[in-house]
Amino acid sequence: MTLTPVKTPLVVKKMFPNYVWDIATNDNVIYLTFDDGPTPEITTWTLDTLKAFNAKATFFCIGNNIEKHPEIFQHILDEGHAIGNHTNNHIKGWKTKAKDYLENVSLCESVFKNKIPHSGTGNSPSPIVNLFRPPYGQITPKQGKKLLGLGYKIIMWDILSFDWEKDIPKETCLKNVLSKTTNGSIVVFHDSVKASKNMQYVLPKVLKYYSKKGFSFKALEF
Repeated sequence: MTLTPVKTPLVVKKMFPNYVWDIATNDNVIYLTFDDGPTPEITTWTLDTLKAFNAKATFFCIGNNIEKHPEIFQHILDEGHAIGNHTNNHIKGWKTKAKDYLENVSLCESVFKNKIPHSGTGNSPSPIVNLFRPPYGQITPKQGKKLLGLGYKIIMWDILSFDWEKDIPKETCLKNVLSKTTNGSIVVFHDSVKASKNMQYVLPKVLKYYSKKGFSFKALEF
């Protein structure tokens, strides 16, 4: 069982002000994000569920998974969602040298360039997909500084659903989101097999609950 809080404490956000934890807004907008896909067993279901509520989201994709399932990745693009880099092999930043970490991020960027139509020549100094989320939330100061210097926006979170935790009942997972999410929250889900049981229970209820309250769901864009 993890000791990580559902809602990221303000003190943590202030410790890392160069990372994006939420979006400052008075509008009724929520930013849903999905990590670890594309995954055949769950990503298409997620896309269909979002579409039913006219919701947009941001998918932080693993490069290796994109290469395995390019048709699902294309489906994400076709539905108008945003995408982000989640490394090529879902590596842990705290256990990886900065050079190796940056190379793995670059591998994922190369996959994007190969799979995204009209993505350009690749000569631009900035990545074509400028959103990045570190797997497990693990990133060292050196890794973060290097990525920011390359033009990436490092996207963390305001709310963790804990959908991947098998020991957490699905009702608790739902409560995690409904009790803490507010205007401008960046919420983390996972379109992975591991998280599918909780996520498939929670996502439709979150979309219905906040839609009734007049909220919209938007993709991250910088």
